[in-house]
Amino acid sequence: MNIALWAVAGLLSFLFAAAGLVKLARPKPALGTQNGMGWVKDHHAATVKAIGAFEVAAATGLVLPALLGIAPVLTAWAAAGLALLMAGAIAVHLRRGETRFIVVNAVLLCLAAFVAWGRFGPHSF
Repeated sequence: MNIALWAVAGLLSFLFAAAGLVKLARPKPALGTQNGMGWVKDHHAATVKAIGAFEVAAATGLVLPALLGIAPVLTAWAAAGLALLMAGAIAVHLRRGETRFIVVNAVLLCLAAFVAWGRFGPHSF
């Protein structure tokens, strides 16, 4: 189970670091033209950048604390934060009628919840 938790945390870390860096690096108008990113038109540029920064911080928190052995409980908190972020993303996509993107958010939510469950509970460090 520990291997599965590490693998899922590593995958989530890669995906959220990439997504967050894109939000931080690209201007809001350019993000709005990407498939699945129409939601940025409804939010202030600072909000989009804050979400990107949160994603990068959480991606780092998924692996670095456990890898270094410094406050490894942060791994579980990062996973829980990402699960909440994905719940919010599902709500935004539902409100906008973008139902085809909800599946991806739901899968990421489940993966993040799995890591949070495992690292808070039976397979903590």
